[in-house]
Amino acid sequence: MLTESPVRLGFALPRGATDSHCHVFGPADRFPYSESRRYTPEDRPKEMLAALHARLGLERAVIVQASCHGTDNRAMVDALRWAPDRYRGVAMIDDDTPDAALRDMQDAGVRGIRFNFIKALGGKPDMGVFHRAAARAAPLGWHMVMQLQGDGVLEMEPVIRALPMPVVIDHMGRVDPALGVEGPAFRALLELVKDDRIWVKLSGAERMTTTPFAEAVPFAAALLRAAPMRVLWGTDFPHPNLTTPVDEAELLNLLPAFAPTPEDRQRLLVDNPAALYGFPN
Repeated sequence: MLTESPVRLGFALPRGATDSHCHVFGPADRFPYSESRRYTPEDRPKEMLAALHARLGLERAVIVQASCHGTDNRAMVDALRWAPDRYRGVAMIDDDTPDAALRDMQDAGVRGIRFNFIKALGGKPDMGVFHRAAARAAPLGWHMVMQLQGDGVLEMEPVIRALPMPVVIDHMGRVDPALGVEGPAFRALLELVKDDRIWVKLSGAERMTTTPFAEAVPFAAALLRAAPMRVLWGTDFPHPNLTTPVDEAELLNLLPAFAPTPEDRQRLLVDNPAALYGFPN
């Protein structure tokens, strides 16, 4: 069960505020984890995610398929069908994913596909599979979500620019905060988001630094200034592969530093995710 947080929000969330990056795990007795997974999480089913959002005041969510479930998207799709007006999804697919499954996921609210390029999660995927997946997803109007880490932004820049669809970069590119905003990977990310097809999530502060997460602020603020109409934010609940507990209310309280004005926060939390994911008015 989720415990009540002692942290209170220091600002008012706009109506329709969206968690644009979160996960559901299991329950394993209904939705088993992938046999090729690199980690085994504790079950965090859709009911726990909904309870967190109710406590925080977040009204909508984008549920992103995590690598522990591999390309078995059933837990994620089950959550989408449970709250179709409030949830959208991002799937993981490969060559074995049938066209019928893509159509079913489209009907359920999936709007993108995701590939991990993180060494701890398996490293660079088969690029043939990656490009074939992009070619299948693009006609559906879906986008590509890429989890990169630091220099991976530089390495993948030509691939990102050549994709036939919008691209979302997870967790501010997971750049090294020790290199500062002038670090080469972050400068490359700032150049990328000048392209009006490329979005970035101002999430993952807890992966860059420890509480109170202040080291993440200059990076998020710079990205918001560079692409105010193409930034998103998410909790990353339940924070897979982190050993230190994270209070999502603390992450939310960073937002006035990321996005100083109510107009900035309206775009970050409501308007931008609505535009990308097609939430109803």
